[in-house]
Amino acid sequence: MEDTKGQTCYICTQALHWKTKEGLVRMCACRGTAGFAHVSCLAEQAKILFAEGEENNLDWKMMNERWKRWHTCGLCEQRHHGVVGCALGWACWKTYLGRPEREWVRMSAMRKLGNGLSAAERHADALSVKEAELSMARRFGESESNILVTQCNLASLYEKLGRNEDTLQMRRDVYSGLLKLNGEESIETLGAAFNYAANLKDINHFQEAKELMRKMIPVARRFLGDCHELTLRMRALYARALLEDTCATLGDIREAVAMFEDLAPTTRRVLGGTHPVAMTMEASLQYAQTVLAAREGDDVSALCDAVDALNT
Repeated sequence: MEDTKGQTCYICTQALHWKTKEGLVRMCACRGTAGFAHVSCLAEQAKILFAEGEENNLDWKMMNERWKRWHTCGLCEQRHHGVVGCALGWACWKTYLGRPEREWVRMSAMRKLGNGLSAAERHADALSVKEAELSMARRFGESESNILVTQCNLASLYEKLGRNEDTLQMRRDVYSGLLKLNGEESIETLGAAFNYAANLKDINHFQEAKELMRKMIPVARRFLGDCHELTLRMRALYARALLEDTCATLGDIREAVAMFEDLAPTTRRVLGGTHPVAMTMEASLQYAQTVLAAREGDDVSALCDAVDALNT
């Protein structure tokens, strides 16, 4: 966490929260003196904005924009991560727990709680919430789109808990379902493609993973733009598949290094140097450069050291 000394909350403008006496946090893509806030202020801001929208009968699009304040920074427009995401998930759930079960706000609050728990690496707790969410969605006849999104989140938790067969099957089904439902130019479809390809790579199905990313990366760049977090992660996944494939040629490795040399500074600029994705990108660049140097010099020991360092 960045040093908060001398900083103030951008919402209430105080260093110490007047009621809870809590300190400042910042887990988004803000940098410098921007983005510091109290979790209580972030939650209260989201609660008030959404309540105002309901009172004024705003349309779905405008209500969704206000709902985003429960998970997205109002300054940099990037998602809160880590313990801040978890704290906001609990706050959101407690705010709307009393709503009727069938109401989408309560369902969304449950979804936010599960995502927050996962962001804080409380995966077993998150799995219980997500399984309850899926059961409720099916019971109340939720849309196929929402059910597929919930299954996608479940697949991520299965993977983190080591349930590999469940992970691969569900990710394949989710990607196929979203592709049929929304087509290629959908952030949900693109996210599902990324998750499925990542799973394929992790079980050493490199060719299938690369083929899927070759197909979907141009769609992401066209639909989301080159600097969107998902586009950056998809490109990084393709580069990692190039590197890790046991059949990789020297040309493949050089291509991967070139990609990470472009991705690392771009991700740092877009998300900030302390964002988990930016830090992973920097580590991947160093790994790729070490692999290339070892391959060009046929230095097997250096390559083994690089792999060990990446997995530490």
